[in-house]
Amino acid sequence: MIRRTLLLVIAVVALTRPLGLAAEEVLLSKIEPLTIATDDDALMFTVEIADTPELRARGLMFRQRLPEDRGMLFDMGIPRPVYMWMKNTLIPLDMLFIRADGTIAYIAQNTTPGSFDTVGITEPVLAVLELAGGVTAKHRIRAGDKVYHRLFKDAQ
Repeated sequence: MIRRTLLLVIAVVALTRPLGLAAEEVLLSKIEPLTIATDDDALMFTVEIADTPELRARGLMFRQRLPEDRGMLFDMGIPRPVYMWMKNTLIPLDMLFIRADGTIAYIAQNTTPGSFDTVGITEPVLAVLELAGGVTAKHRIRAGDKVYHRLFKDAQ
């Protein structure tokens, strides 16, 4: 039993090291698929779900890298105005503010690492998706595009 547990821990560390994730971050996060439909393409991502106050507060702080096909989806629970910051965030991020129907309301591109400036939107949104900085420009993701994930029940 001890050997099996040790092998599991070693496997988790080995699999997460290339992503720049600590093993405890992966073990505490829910990992789910998410798709963004643009005018040109359907882009698939693997996202961590931040659906508790603790996970939302930590976000992607202290991560040294984020692969282009990964991200973090912040579930706000109910639609509301949302403001984020980049405190203790080491990498630039694109922040997508998403309405309850799955449409993107606003995108903040290449946010500044470590900044205390707030980034947000007064329009109520249900979620914020953080992707690696530059991904939205590279793939021409724009406001009005549709995000498909279980969180957006109206997304058809």
